Amino acid sequence: MKGLPSLERAVVVLSRFPGIGPKSARRMVYHLLRRGPEAARELIEALEGIRERICACERCHNLAEGALCWICADPGRDPTRLCVVEEPSDLLAMEKAGLFKGVYHVLGGRLSPLDGVGPDALHLASLEERLADSGFVELIVATNPTVEGEATAHFVAQLAEPHVARVTRLAHGMPMGGELEYLDESTLYQALVGRRDFRCGIGV
Repeated sequence: MKGLPSLERAVVVLSRFPGIGPKSARRMVYHLLRRGPEAARELIEALEGIRERICACERCHNLAEGALCWICADPGRDPTRLCVVEEPSDLLAMEKAGLFKGVYHVLGGRLSPLDGVGPDALHLASLEERLADSGFVELIVATNPTVEGEATAHFVAQLAEPHVARVTRLAHGMPMGGELEYLDESTLYQALVGRRDFRCGIGV
């Protein structure tokens, strides 16, 4: 907006976030202005906290506010089961499900040769060190079901096989509530490959 360079700069910065376009960014700026200086101060303090205190966990590369993240620092987690994910956001999604009680390793991305992301760009060396030293009985590969995610999953599995007795992959397939006619070929393929025994009976 002509004559308001500070406002326009805020719009430009906010519109760089994923899923936020110029219109959404402008609405966010106007919202902050309506709420007054205290709202902007809260946002500034929160962002400064991220810059000053958030770092990578020394063990698993999850987000942390100290040497270890809250999961690695929890003595109640199962240290014999390791789940490998691409990003901290994937770890949070797993935690929301509430079923996995083991520990994690965050790769920091996925293999993508076309984008120049090779094994050296991910936290694979530290993963191999953990596998060699920690005595895991199972490694769960939880990379995303994309072409790059599948390539990463195969690389991780090959890395883990000499060290871990059991390497598993998250199942992919039909979502609850989904209908066959609306599913793509890849999803149906994964559903068929990952099919399991199905028995019905009294008391089941």
